[in-house]
Amino acid sequence: MGKKKMSKKKFRIIWSSVLSLLLVLAIGVNGALAYYSDVITAYFSEIDITSSEAVAAREHSTEVAAKIADEGIILLQNKESALPFAEGTKVNVFGWSFTDPIYGGAGSGGTDASTAITPKAGLEAAGIEINEELYNAYVETELERPEIGIEGQDFTIPEPKPEDFYTDALIDQAKEFSDTAVLFIARSGGEGADLPQSLFGEDTYDPNGSPQGPTGQKFGFEDDQDPNKHYLELTNRELGMLEAVTENFDNIILVVNSANTFELDWIEDYNQIKSVVNIAGPGQSGFGSLGEVLVGDLNPSGRTVDVYAYDLQDAPAATNFGDFDYVVENADGTYSTASDDQGVPLKYVDLTEGIYVGYRYYETAAEEGSIDYDEKVLYPFGYGLSYTTFDQEVVADSVIWNDTEVSVDVEVTNTGAVAGKEVVQLYYSPPYTGNIERSSINLAAFGKTDELEPGESEVVTVSFAVEDMAAYDHNKAFSSDGAYVLEAGEYQVMLMNNSHEKIADVASQTLSEIVYDETGRSTDEQIAVNQFDEQVTGEGSIDTYLSRADGFANIDEIDQNVMFTVTDEDGSTKEVVGKLVDQEFVDMVNSKRYDVPADTHDTAPTTGVDNGLMLQDFKEVAYDDESWEPLLDQLSVDELVDVVIHGGYRTAEIASVGKPASVDYDGPAGISNFISGSPLSGIPFPAEVMLASTWNIDLAEAMGEAIGAEAQAYGVTGWYGPAMNIHRTAFAGRNFEYYSEDPYLSGKMAAATTEAYQSQGGFVVMKHYALNDQEDNRTYGVLTWGDEQAIREIYLKPFEIAVKEGGALGMMSSFNSIGAVWAGADRSLMTEVLRNEWGFRGLVNTDFFILDAYPYMNVELALRAGNDILLTGVAPFGVPEVNTDSNDTLWAMRDAAKNVMYTIANSSAIDDDMSTATPQWIINTIIINILVGIGIILGFYFTFRSSRKRDEESVSVA
Repeated sequence: MGKKKMSKKKFRIIWSSVLSLLLVLAIGVNGALAYYSDVITAYFSEIDITSSEAVAAREHSTEVAAKIADEGIILLQNKESALPFAEGTKVNVFGWSFTDPIYGGAGSGGTDASTAITPKAGLEAAGIEINEELYNAYVETELERPEIGIEGQDFTIPEPKPEDFYTDALIDQAKEFSDTAVLFIARSGGEGADLPQSLFGEDTYDPNGSPQGPTGQKFGFEDDQDPNKHYLELTNRELGMLEAVTENFDNIILVVNSANTFELDWIEDYNQIKSVVNIAGPGQSGFGSLGEVLVGDLNPSGRTVDVYAYDLQDAPAATNFGDFDYVVENADGTYSTASDDQGVPLKYVDLTEGIYVGYRYYETAAEEGSIDYDEKVLYPFGYGLSYTTFDQEVVADSVIWNDTEVSVDVEVTNTGAVAGKEVVQLYYSPPYTGNIERSSINLAAFGKTDELEPGESEVVTVSFAVEDMAAYDHNKAFSSDGAYVLEAGEYQVMLMNNSHEKIADVASQTLSEIVYDETGRSTDEQIAVNQFDEQVTGEGSIDTYLSRADGFANIDEIDQNVMFTVTDEDGSTKEVVGKLVDQEFVDMVNSKRYDVPADTHDTAPTTGVDNGLMLQDFKEVAYDDESWEPLLDQLSVDELVDVVIHGGYRTAEIASVGKPASVDYDGPAGISNFISGSPLSGIPFPAEVMLASTWNIDLAEAMGEAIGAEAQAYGVTGWYGPAMNIHRTAFAGRNFEYYSEDPYLSGKMAAATTEAYQSQGGFVVMKHYALNDQEDNRTYGVLTWGDEQAIREIYLKPFEIAVKEGGALGMMSSFNSIGAVWAGADRSLMTEVLRNEWGFRGLVNTDFFILDAYPYMNVELALRAGNDILLTGVAPFGVPEVNTDSNDTLWAMRDAAKNVMYTIANSSAIDDDMSTATPQWIINTIIINILVGIGIILGFYFTFRSSRKRDEESVSVA
């Protein structure tokens, strides 16, 4: 072909366009870098984890993590004293997961376990000889641990096909090696999705997904998929393994490596299974502890933190846990799923079980005679075995029960042959009158002994406040506005082995009625009244809550969901479970999410004045001290905006008052490298569920102190933890990073961890506040409905204890909504309860904030409700514009800035110098800018240099 000619004029137009585009991009990139400069500086600051301080902190954390695992392993069954193993025992370990176990969980609660002790190493270090040939056979299958994370969830259980793997040759070799078998079964969980209640469905999983666009799920091997099976029971492949092992071995130990309660009804069908051990996410050293437990070098002392039911889907909460849609009827009589004005699907979850979560239901239903407890519950809450035996006895004349406190001394004696630790559990039983729902039994206090030698005794004192037995009367039977009430009647206090087995009656008293509506409880700064009536009533809410009346006679009425055939925009149809609502309901949701009220302030706050004050001088200055006001007057409007929108893994610098930027990290199991490319990761502690399984407050304190010391060594101040949502069901994807089904146990653990962490100079950001107890649909702001009694007594209680007893300085609001109001914009939650009732003085951060992905996270409404800063990520995108023309918004940002500054003033961050040295990344950026600028200038010069020549001249192009 011949050559075409391009005119010089056209050539100049093309190249000048290209150069102009490069210039615009350079300006835009530099603008973005300047806008987020302090975020980037904080993120890329060099952190020396080899310093003597950091090394010492990591070594200490490793020791503490090991102690938690030592006491967090639970011995659930030990027939014929099959454990501990004799010294030098040879074992065959069956189960692929032994080669690649679960150390914690995935997502922001995950940790880096790359240097953690493996199960094989842990058992071998304890003197157990592993069948290497069997172990290697599993390795050679080349199976891999699937990803379960924010990006998507592969729920494949990696086990080889039993008919192909468990050959006669393999089994014969194993039998020749040893007559003892260990079955090792593992389950994972992670942020972003709950565990499937049906192992069946379309494969929509893509490993290249992103946190902002989860790609879906995969339900395992084709031969494992079964619509009648859920993730927390044996798969078909595991059943094949079980049959192969039980047919050939009579001495079998089952190890369950799972933070989620596993369904173990099948163990009763196999007499060959002698012992059952649970080890949740064990972190850095936990599998070393497992080896020591199996050989008896450690005596297990862990206790369950959830009920082990025979059928995990039998609990009332399971009825309304999962994926539920609001549905609207179209003009032609068809149905469609409802969405808000921004296209966010309207999903919901109903807490119809009320306060009857976990053991509260099973124990109460058994008390009422509506269930046979032994047919429903395999292991109670608070259950665990030991290699020794203990006697617990109430010390004579030690019981104190006055108007304010119940206290008792319990003498614990080791009556067995080996040393061990014992848990003391105190429960109370209140009267049930029908006015307020009451569980028949409630954990009131607990303690744990030191290690006791055989024959040795220790006195453990356990106590609780009388007012802690009060229930919340949201139905206003005793007060016109709702109140905490101690109903008249007989209250019993019992010493128990667990939630079901009583050791002794401690005391009982018939109390007179006390309504806390005039003075409030002693720990409240503002009298508690109904705060959530407006959020949790009306259309779309719950019609029937589970009631104890007549032996839970209405239990069949709490499932108010209906199956609909809905039509998508493309004309396709699908089946959904949900509720029918009208357009008025959708309009109400839109109003709650997006309508910003008119200003109530006539004037804007004072900004930008020079009063010469520095935040450094406000250490330990009371929050309500008037001297804060002139300090706040110094902040410019730009600084107010900056501190609000730049709350991702740090708090922003405020130059006018000398506030340094802080560096804040995830996650609940230790300082985490959750963000890809993060420069550090702390020692992975056991998952919080394993910490709770120790029932040892001292270990919670030790964990908080150790993580705090690590944080200080790394230059980290804020810690996004602890996490304390409730194990409402066994299927919640993040149960590993939450403590328990019980709010009291959760709160006490969180308070101890919080106080200890903050004693090192940092501040916690507890999460997720509140009712974020399932992962499914959370990022849609799932509408969560419940009555105020359950909201306060079950779901808010852990946070309340951590604020009042732990002095928490930070809180993370959750994705979900309470009723139709996003939690982060719920003034009742953020201000009335958290700040005014509980006395919280600190900052509230959102969960991950991306305006385009989560438009219901309305910054104007959040600020006015008391949510201070936005978790906008390392390199924020989708950050909102803040309406600085609104006086109310300016005043709200002023309050937010005060909360942030008060938190920093009470942390070690205030001691950090606001360095004037230019960060290296900025220097590098300047150099690159100079080179790019020179290149663009030269480009324009050479493009137009030949303009003196005739326009007819042309250049040749192929």
